[in-house]
Amino acid sequence: MLLLLDIDGVMVPANSWRRPEILADGFVEFDSKAVKALNKILHHKDFEIVLTTSHKFKYSLNQWLDIFKTRNINLNKISRLPENIDLTDRKNEILNWYKSQGNIYSLIILDDDKSLNDLPQSLKERLVQTSASVGLTDYLADEVLELAEKNHSEFA
Repeated sequence: MLLLLDIDGVMVPANSWRRPEILADGFVEFDSKAVKALNKILHHKDFEIVLTTSHKFKYSLNQWLDIFKTRNINLNKISRLPENIDLTDRKNEILNWYKSQGNIYSLIILDDDKSLNDLPQSLKERLVQTSASVGLTDYLADEVLELAEKNHSEFA
């Protein structure tokens, strides 16, 4: 199962009054509650992370694995959407990627981007949307797991 994961507003709450700490690898520290919630998701389901973040090409995939590991999230495999050379919005970026993939049924989108509310219903029902200023929570982790279970039973 694929988990399309954004960083800003999901793993790093976007709070204008608080500047996030930059770790030695040059990337921002993830929120501890978001780390706990993502680890809960990854512990219960075998997800492959697909980065949708605007930062996705700032680092190589191996560097991304290290970034997650440094933040206490162990991933075996990570991938990313293609480079957004057309500077399209997140909705169209995901939609274009999805159309290019053929028949992918087992995916969940975890993002704060409001443009995703305009996704076609078949994808929108796979969206778990965070509040940008709060990020990923334990409650939303449960929502992801429920959705994963529902998707698994529908397509098993």
